[in-house]
Amino acid sequence: MDDQKPAILAIVAKNIIETRKELGLTQEQLAHKAGVDRSYMGYIENAKHNVSIGMLERIAVALETSVSTLTSKESKD
Repeated sequence: MDDQKPAILAIVAKNIIETRKELGLTQEQLAHKAGVDRSYMGYIENAKHNVSIGMLERIAVALETSVSTLTSKESKD
């Protein structure tokens, strides 16, 4: 496999970052709410780590949103 990130990882990362910032949360605060290490959250937000469905659900709950919102290609603009 080449070094290109799967497009879905970039979409999820973008949506997590946008939603986190809309809620005024730091990466560390989101990680704490989701019950994960801050560095792991950083990898997810930088699209450098595959995220499981279960972890995506935990992040969605922490962000008070849905998994479908986090995986949507639709822009929030």
